[in-house]
Amino acid sequence: MDPLSSLYGAVARYRRQYYVSHPERRRHLSRPVISVGNLAVGGRAKTPLAGSIASHLATLGERPAILSRGYARRRLQDGVVVVRDAVRIRADVDRAGDEPLMLARRVDGVAVLTCADRYLAGRIAEHHFGCTVHVLDDGFQHFALHRSIDIVVIASEDLADPRTLPFGRLREPLDALGAASAVIALDETTVQGLAPGRPIWRARRVLEEARLVEPYGAPAKPSGGSVVAVAGIARPERFFSDLRALGWPIARELAFRDHHPYSAGDIARIFRVAREQGADLIVTTEKDLVRLLPFRPFPLSVAWMPLSVRIEPADAFNQWLAASLLSAREAVQ
Repeated sequence: MDPLSSLYGAVARYRRQYYVSHPERRRHLSRPVISVGNLAVGGRAKTPLAGSIASHLATLGERPAILSRGYARRRLQDGVVVVRDAVRIRADVDRAGDEPLMLARRVDGVAVLTCADRYLAGRIAEHHFGCTVHVLDDGFQHFALHRSIDIVVIASEDLADPRTLPFGRLREPLDALGAASAVIALDETTVQGLAPGRPIWRARRVLEEARLVEPYGAPAKPSGGSVVAVAGIARPERFFSDLRALGWPIARELAFRDHHPYSAGDIARIFRVAREQGADLIVTTEKDLVRLLPFRPFPLSVAWMPLSVRIEPADAFNQWLAASLLSAREAVQ
């Protein structure tokens, strides 16, 4: 491993150990905190997983709150942004950030709050919305807040190239998995031996049925014409290859950087390319959709494909989660 990545990894280990040795440095919310995080920088489907867990908790009678830092927001402001309460959406993409707004649109009955200080966001969720459990989106390295349950998502790419930043993509070395409560191994990833004594669950990333923006939510399917695929996410090439595997006739791929703030010029280029290619549909990700919607009405049909994460076996994972949540509550009584 190169010296700079080795140094980064050593600092990351020291930082984690510091908080382990000084638990008083962590603030505690009144309700249990479930963190969904990863070791890598982006592209591990942790946000859809956090939404899925929050939705499941809601079906159990819980009142979950998803707490996000709102990375790449265009309008930063002091304090907490309530993206959604249990009833309705209350912030736009510039104030919320794309991932929190995506979650707010997806998870009915779940509060979504954005703030760099997730303790403050959690306090508001508890006192103003009566939330009974918190779900941290991307919280494994958020040491300032005590977590009851740490779920870590890992992919095969993390094992193939285990270098930490700045030359790798890992925020922490692989041995940090030992601090997880449980590990979610995406697709065909094998992590035996990396998290001894921790339950390991398998999960599959699945692109759901494409849906049209107009009429909103109507099914969209490949037709006789071609489509232009647009993605501004951590791994756009994965989205494009998945579309092709599903039989979508892609005439052109347009990739943007993760969280790219689309401009009027970008929109004009996307639809210009579609006209040049003779495409009759733009297909994009759910995360991109929330950044594209402010530019409606569109001159051409636009569809998005939600990404879901399916944990296997789901019943066993749900039982483990319920038992872990019960233990967390008993520990503070």
